[in-house]
Amino acid sequence: MRERIEAALSLPETWPSIRRYFVNTMFDSTFVMLGIIIAGAFNDIPNLRVVIATILSSAVALGISTGVSVFEAENLEQGRRIDEIEKAMLRSMEETHIGRSSRSSIYLIALVNFMAPIVTGAVILAPFLVFAAIDIRTAAWTAVVLAITLLFLTGYFMGRAGKRNPWIQAIRMGLVGVAAFIICFYIESIVA
Repeated sequence: MRERIEAALSLPETWPSIRRYFVNTMFDSTFVMLGIIIAGAFNDIPNLRVVIATILSSAVALGISTGVSVFEAENLEQGRRIDEIEKAMLRSMEETHIGRSSRSSIYLIALVNFMAPIVTGAVILAPFLVFAAIDIRTAAWTAVVLAITLLFLTGYFMGRAGKRNPWIQAIRMGLVGVAAFIICFYIESIVA
């Protein structure tokens, strides 16, 4: 198994795909979770059971959705790349190192992308499991801080990976999260 993962990571397109999809999925998942917190915990009658169930089911649904869509997209793209290599080599690449590495790469990229919303959901769910007995609003505010922190860390990671100033990228992502929270919080207060 380790050899297959190492072979997949040796392909030039694996790391860029993992980074690109992971960042995108973390970003999307965090904003979905913020919306759930706002609608479920900051309304007039907060319901802990609904918040927990919605975060859990949304994380799993997002994981399945993005994992499958990334698998299909990567399967298509890498399949096209292998087809081009096969035409140039005038032979099947199916049972070669390149063919096996390509398949492993597809599974690895999809798995990492599947895990992004699960990890996001687990981090944001934690305060509701820890602080809910004290106060659901305390849990909600703690979850919001964790969500903004996840965005900040994702921005930092993006900045480092892109050889840009990671702090500027982190602050930008954090500010986008704060702005989205304020906008959604205002929408919830109008509708409620």
